Amino acid sequence: MPASVKKYVEKNSTAHIFALMAATDPDPILRVLQGLVRPLARMLIARGVTAPAFYRLLKKVYVEVAHDEFRLDDKPPTQSRISLLTGVHRRDVHDILADDGETWEASRRKSAAFATVLGQWLARPDYQDESGTPLPLPRAGGEGPNFEALVRDISRDIRPRTVLDELLRQSLVTEGKDGLFRIAEEAVLGPSSSDHKIVFFASNVGDHLAAAAENLMAEDPPFLERAVFYNRLTEGSVDQIEQKARSLSQTMLEEINRESGARQQADRDTPDNSQRYRFGVYFYREDRARAETDDPEGT
Repeated sequence: MPASVKKYVEKNSTAHIFALMAATDPDPILRVLQGLVRPLARMLIARGVTAPAFYRLLKKVYVEVAHDEFRLDDKPPTQSRISLLTGVHRRDVHDILADDGETWEASRRKSAAFATVLGQWLARPDYQDESGTPLPLPRAGGEGPNFEALVRDISRDIRPRTVLDELLRQSLVTEGKDGLFRIAEEAVLGPSSSDHKIVFFASNVGDHLAAAAENLMAEDPPFLERAVFYNRLTEGSVDQIEQKARSLSQTMLEEINRESGARQQADRDTPDNSQRYRFGVYFYREDRARAETDDPEGT
């Protein structure tokens, strides 16, 4: 449970929570949510996801969050309390909690495994040449580094051949005439498979939103969250800024990846190695002349 949520729940009984909810004007947060949901709604409509389907998903998420995060004395809330907290009918609460959601978890673990293999291949010194470039790898065998050894060193639960076939299918790895496998230049852009794009979309945006929400709720914001934003710029100026941002961010991410890979190897046999992190960057641009109002932010 995030610290801010735990502190809030511990300080407030159920009755007090509802008293606070009744006394709090929800309009400000709903106005903010309208801006957050607009790009999401655009993506959902483009992919044919209807509003009723999204409502069903939203109910499921409400119930799961209430069950996992709003506990008292570390005990899961009753279905009645979840219904009161979320406004979801008790019958629906029962049905949602009975759904184990294994399909999503399987997709998430699969995509994470592919990303980890590429990350380790890019980061580990024993899989790099003297200039720091990832080595071309044979599939198996030999005394030196090979693809199967890399995968097995990461996890014994996934088959190296399955990982290799999927990376080849997505053109993230290429096979040369010499029979060696190399990381494709396009690999830094992320997965090409629609299914894996969706998983990374959920993970990246989800973690960013989780950090932002925790910072909003906490008295002392715990997570790094910074942005630079300007308006009243020409298209050519933004082109140059974006090119520089891409170059700097790629250098930074490669350095963080190398550092993380080295620390993961050092921590692999440590009993308390239960932490994970995600660090990312983004760049968004638009033509504000097409909007009805000017951006109140900007510098």
